Amino acid sequence: MNILQINSSARRVQNGQGSFSTRLASELVEALRAGQPDARLQVRDLGLNPHPALDEAGLAALFTPAEQRSAEQAARVAANDALIAELQAQDVIVIATPMINFAVPTQLKNWIDAVARAGTTFRYTANGPEGLVKGKKVYVVVASGGKHAGQATDGITPYLRTVLGFLGMSDVNFVYAEGLGMGPEAEAAGVAAARAQIAELFSPATV
Repeated sequence: MNILQINSSARRVQNGQGSFSTRLASELVEALRAGQPDARLQVRDLGLNPHPALDEAGLAALFTPAEQRSAEQAARVAANDALIAELQAQDVIVIATPMINFAVPTQLKNWIDAVARAGTTFRYTANGPEGLVKGKKVYVVVASGGKHAGQATDGITPYLRTVLGFLGMSDVNFVYAEGLGMGPEAEAAGVAAARAQIAELFSPATV
């Protein structure tokens, strides 16, 4: 089994402190690997190594024929190619994301824009769009200061379900750590609830 953990928080994890989404995603990976001790883990930290935004130069590189690209354009497309190849090589994807102003952070959005490529990770057919990144199991750990899951203010769950499904990844499980900005008691309860969700995902009855 190949596992890709994608951390998107700008906050580091040091001495067990820092990004809640990253810490809990790492705990989820540990629970996953407990049943698959030979699983290989690849970690991509988008906070530490952010991918560039899809700007005019990036679009120009993508739409320029390969043999006509400048060295800079070729390098830009190659960086996107590397992310796509990394994604395609995995069996399980674990995404750690904080909620920033009701949505995913820029770091994660830039990664999505890089891996969503017509003809490579999705295509349009006579019957509609078809995702080409198939056979993956996805876990998403969402950390938020307030409580938004199932509410109109949750801009993460519907967006990620849509875009991941569009790329062919429809087997998606969400873990929520909520209320992390509502005081120490709410924070502790939010982390405990997320850990309980992780335990339930990997309990003998559900695995």
